[in-house]
Amino acid sequence: MDYTTALFKNFLGPSSNWYKVTIIFFLILNPLLFFAVDPFVAGWVLVAEFIFTLAMALKCYPLQPGGLLALEAVIIGMTSPHHIAKEIMANFEVILLLMFMVAGIYFMKQLLLYLFTKLLLNIRSKLALSLAFSLSAAFLSAFLDALTVVAVIISVGIGFYGVYHKVISGLDFQDSNDIKDDKNVSEDGREILDQFRSFLRSLMMHAAVGTALGGVMTMVGEPQNLIIAEQAHWGFAEFFLRMSPVTLPTLCFGLMTCFIVEKFHIFGYGEKLPVQVLQVLKDFDLRNEERMTKKDRMRLITQALVGIWLIIGLAFHLADVGLIGLTVIILATAFSGVTDEHQIGRAFQEALPFTALLVVFFSVVAVIIDQHLFAPLIHYVLSAPQETQLMLFYIFNGVLSAISDNVFVATVYINEAKLALAQHSITREQFDLIAVAINAGTNLPSVATPNGQAAFLFLLTSSIAPLIRLSYGRMVLMALPYTLVLSTVGFFCVKYILPYATVALGFH
Repeated sequence: MDYTTALFKNFLGPSSNWYKVTIIFFLILNPLLFFAVDPFVAGWVLVAEFIFTLAMALKCYPLQPGGLLALEAVIIGMTSPHHIAKEIMANFEVILLLMFMVAGIYFMKQLLLYLFTKLLLNIRSKLALSLAFSLSAAFLSAFLDALTVVAVIISVGIGFYGVYHKVISGLDFQDSNDIKDDKNVSEDGREILDQFRSFLRSLMMHAAVGTALGGVMTMVGEPQNLIIAEQAHWGFAEFFLRMSPVTLPTLCFGLMTCFIVEKFHIFGYGEKLPVQVLQVLKDFDLRNEERMTKKDRMRLITQALVGIWLIIGLAFHLADVGLIGLTVIILATAFSGVTDEHQIGRAFQEALPFTALLVVFFSVVAVIIDQHLFAPLIHYVLSAPQETQLMLFYIFNGVLSAISDNVFVATVYINEAKLALAQHSITREQFDLIAVAINAGTNLPSVATPNGQAAFLFLLTSSIAPLIRLSYGRMVLMALPYTLVLSTVGFFCVKYILPYATVALGFH
């Protein structure tokens, strides 16, 4: 083996050769397009290439290939390190959230697994269970951050999967086990495991969409909501009321979609919990109850109290989300007997790779801004007649949010709308309606792809995704019915209901 072959084998590790060649082709193509063709074209090609690395997340974690693309973009001048740093600082709350909140949830997983096991064992109807997951995620996301809620659901899903995988691998509940390795699983066991994966996939997706349904409702539900509320000078109650003509119908239709896809077993939904898995979880729950000591029960009580603090802290915005997450780590570990540095370190393993990937994503956002990729669309929308502006704001925010960062898209459009208001191009009443359209557009159609919402991207790149075989393509397919319904209902509400409902609610 010569050095060139060795270098190629080392490049992106065990990824397929065709994937490695594709990334190398991208790296050669980008400077040629940037210098010889057009920077605008090169910018859109880079966005498409980055989306490709996300789509192939199960082939290779997107941090490495996406990071190489972002690094090359800086080298050839598509953006600058200073601008990337500015984008990172603008989204620093999200980074803190990932670093501390997700790690904090790790120290509450014993309580979460206990509660959700009870839920799973007591709600035997898959329809009712799916609606419960979706509605719970929606309610929590209206007051908490969607990433926090998804982190909870992921922790629960991994817990369920790990319990059954140990038993089907011939181990006991307390034995250590590599849940990524199926070599000890029999052929019959593999079939049941695949059914269980399908069951978990559907619950994960229902919950993820639920975070979008609830997150759009309040000013603390999503980061872009807070930005829009600040620009429009809306308080918590006013934000909820102004959004309600759009959000309440979409919530109803979203839950209806959940019911339909489960009832008719379409788009990858409908798989029920296998009887064998149910029995294992029952045995696990019974054994836990029998072996639970006073220390264990006190640990659950402590975690419950920390959970109450978490909800209160986030609902009343007592501190930045990431800082509240840090307090969760401190309280949960201090009163649960976790003092070992290595035990604490394991909690950060889930979040930090995604945090690094998010920084790479902000690099691509910096390219979008520097190369003015969205400028033609923004100018087109603002130059349209007033009666069609709401419709266009909703559509373009939805489309761009599905391929880019919805926080960035919302920020750009609300700032442009605020500028138009300052220049008296639009009235204050029209600005308020536009703000609702922007918020709805960046939150609802963006469920179409994992890159549209940070919570979806976090789920795709989390450790549970390869376990339950949740790829980019499968995620898009499973989100499709929700995308069609939520986008259509949202559009109808923005165009036909919002202007009249706003007047009826007393906003003039």
